[in-house]
Parts: sequence; structure tokens; C-alpha cells
Amino acid sequence: MKQIINTVNAPAPIGPYNQAIRMGNLLFVSGQIGLNPQTGELVLESIEAETEQVLQNVKVILEAAGTDLQNVLKATVFVKDINQFGRINAVYEQYFQPEFAPARELVQVAELPRFANVEISVIASV
Repeated sequence: MKQIINTVNAPAPIGPYNQAIRMGNLLFVSGQIGLNPQTGELVLESIEAETEQVLQNVKVILEAAGTDLQNVLKATVFVKDINQFGRINAVYEQYFQPEFAPARELVQVAELPRFANVEISVIASV
């Protein structure tokens, strides 16, 4: 049975979707951008700070569903500027250690919601 996951510890969806959906032992987390859940403002001090907020948002949604970063199976990363790949990776690797890092793709896109610079969605086991 499909279970909807939403938590006040992550930004509320900005469209007609939920933060995550659990089906069986799989969790599908919607793409997260660097919105601060308390203020609703996009964190734009640096690409590192924005990526940190994105991953914090992903982390609290995983926790709300009863899982964690070590159980992420696949990550999809969308970026506006592929030249920021290394700076984004520097933050990403703090969350996903090599011994449990998920499969991943990182692609450049023309634009992201709210003019964010990075968006990450994940699929995890629960």
C-alpha cells in the first residue's frame, strides 16, 4: 500500500506532490532544493551552503520515513552549472561515504524551481 510521507522538518512541497512516497520497502523522495524549512527562503550564500541545505532536507525526510542516508540506493542530482560539480561533490561526499554511497547521476539542466542551483532526489530502502 502506498504511504505518503511529509514532515514539518523539511520544506513543504511547492507544488502538487508530497515530500516522499513509501511503497513496500522502497521510499521515493521528491527532488529537494535548498529551501530553509523554517523561513521558506532559498539558501544562496554559496553552492556549498545550498547543497548542504538540500542534503539536510533529504536527510530529515528519510528519517521521517524511518530510514537514513546509508539506505539510499539511488540519487539524482540536477545542477544549473556543471562547472560547480566539484564543489557540490565536496559537500555530497560528507553525507554519502564511499562504503555506502548510492548509485547516482548528475546532470546539468536549464533551470530549477525557484531558480535554485541544485536539486537532489533519492530512492531508499526502508
